[in-house]
Amino acid sequence: MADLSLRIPENVPGPIYVDDTCIYCDLCQETAPTVFHAVREQGWAAVFHQPTTAEELSLVREAIEGCPTESIGSDGDSLISIHNA
Repeated sequence: MADLSLRIPENVPGPIYVDDTCIYCDLCQETAPTVFHAVREQGWAAVFHQPTTAEELSLVREAIEGCPTESIGSDGDSLISIHNA
């Protein structure tokens, strides 16, 4: 599970984040390209846009479930609160 204390600085502010255990396998960017992008200099992905639609939220959930290093996290129950917003 992603660790909020290891959240990388390239993430935009908000509940969804990538931590520094990411190995940039490209799964998140392929799954949710409107949310994640590569930070190639560092060798990881980051959140450049917080999900704002039900579709983006669904794709982020899929990326979280598929992440082989469990490097994508959400700040508490934020996925639920985003969906209900």
